[in-house]
Amino acid sequence: MKVLVIGLGGVTNGGKTTLAEKLKNMLPNCDTISQDDFFKPESEVETDERGFKLYDAVNRWLFQSNPLNFLQLTEILKKTCLTILDALYMDEMVTSIRNWMKSPASSGFVTEEPENTCDSLKNVYILIVEGFLLYNYEPLNELWNRRYFLTLPYEECKRRRSTRVYQPADTPGYFDGHVWPMYLKYKSELEQNASMQVDYLDGTKSQEELLSYVYSDIIQELNKLREENQQVTS
Repeated sequence: MKVLVIGLGGVTNGGKTTLAEKLKNMLPNCDTISQDDFFKPESEVETDERGFKLYDAVNRWLFQSNPLNFLQLTEILKKTCLTILDALYMDEMVTSIRNWMKSPASSGFVTEEPENTCDSLKNVYILIVEGFLLYNYEPLNELWNRRYFLTLPYEECKRRRSTRVYQPADTPGYFDGHVWPMYLKYKSELEQNASMQVDYLDGTKSQEELLSYVYSDIIQELNKLREENQQVTS
């Protein structure tokens, strides 16, 4: 039995969840995990000395420090990813992925194999993990077979986010002061990491184009496994 663990990360409102679900329906033996399912309930998220929730502290600091100079903003952004990660059960997420890798067939959620699936691929299982902060947590980086990262330009990302309803709702200026700077920081860190192999996807392309590209790329990975299996059995 072999497994492929695929990371599908990137910008907010980039289409990660939709793409993951469509891939799940097309690929054999495929399951999905969403990072959103690992957010801690508010009762378990730490508060700062002023009573603000940990993942709100940076955001509130942004709007209470007016105006911000460059050094202040830099220090805030350094803390942002770590702060949000602290609001997630990241260890549980890693454990869930590892447990799936040990016994994917028993997860109960994998899609059925298409009838034309090659015999050499019948024991290959695929897990697609989607979320916005997948590649800056080292225990997760040990697991990926492929990493994809959806991107959007500022105006399109802001437009899409404005059409979504969030609970709690975004505060005025939240996108410009927190969401977008965090995305730019995270993306810059990935691009500067030469050892990190990431396939960047243009989120302005149609879902059909994105689906076709990622599906074909994963199929190539499956074909490599098939060739390896054939070499082992020959």
